[in-house]
Parts: sequence; C-alpha cells; structure tokens
Amino acid sequence: MLVASLTRPDEFALIFDRHAAAIRTYCARRVGASTAEDLVAEVFLTAFEQRGRFDPARAVVPWLFGIATNLLRRFHRQEQRGFRAIARTGRDPVMEGMAERIAERVDAGRFSRELAAALAAMPGTERDVLLLFAWADLGYAEIADALSIPVGTVRSRLSRGRARLRSALPAQSDPHSEKKETT
Repeated sequence: MLVASLTRPDEFALIFDRHAAAIRTYCARRVGASTAEDLVAEVFLTAFEQRGRFDPARAVVPWLFGIATNLLRRFHRQEQRGFRAIARTGRDPVMEGMAERIAERVDAGRFSRELAAALAAMPGTERDVLLLFAWADLGYAEIADALSIPVGTVRSRLSRGRARLRSALPAQSDPHSEKKETT
C-alpha cells in the first residue's frame, strides 16, 4: 500500500486510516491529547514525504512509530530548551499554556505522579523502548525496527527501564512493602 502510494498518492489515505489512532494514542500518552493531534499530523506528513525512501522489506507500523518517536524527541528537546531559557532569564511568556500541558502529561487518571517522575528521570533511550512496548504494544523486533537498533539493545534497554521503575516505585507498587513500626 505504501509503495503503491508512490504512483497513486490517494492510497496513502488508507495507511492513515489504519494507523492514525494507534499513533495518536501513543503520542497522547507521551505529550497530552492536544499536542498529540499536531504530532500525528506531522508523523503522517513526514511519512508521506519520505515514502519514496521506505524500504518495502520493513513493516509500516514500526516505521510510523519510529517517525513518531523521533518527532517526540524533537518536541522534548525544544521543551527542554524552553525551560533552560526560562531558567536563564527568569521569564516565561507562556507559563499558563505550559502549566496546562504539564498537568495533562501528569494526569493522575493515566498514571501516578511517582510513575511520571520515574519516567521523566529515565534516560530517553530507555523510556522510548519502554513506552513503545507498553503503550504502542510493539514487540521487540518492531521496536528494534522503529528505532533502528538491534533487538538485543531493545531487550537490555527494556530490562534497565523496568528495573528503574521497580526501584523508583517499590512502596507504591507493593502495599505490603511498607515497614511496620515496632514499639
């Protein structure tokens, strides 16, 4: 279908129809619903523009998630630059809008504050693998394809990411792990 869209661009609409919801869900969990819509549009625009370079031996879904992950990284880099600028100048011209996005990203209905903090503290390479596995429901080979890394690297990053989460959340994840006071 993607290859067919090279000569018949309208075929690309079928790819969008089949995969946009999954890409939107993944992006929304990473950056909130309002920002996700813009990112989904950018994912499919990028995919359409780069479809001539797509390797037909690859699967389309990991390729799309790879584009999404790269755009999310760029979004987070821009966000970090903005925070650094605020730290340098002490001024934030769009604080209210930023506060809303932060609140969306740390929405307690989706995950606890502790989990959000653990994910934020995790190296981006581990976080990307963990979230592609957990939220995009990709398998190891698909994640490897999406991120252009070996499957062994996916396994190690996923293992390290899980270990970081376990160590960051021991009390919250196991209600019986609290120490009892003795008198």
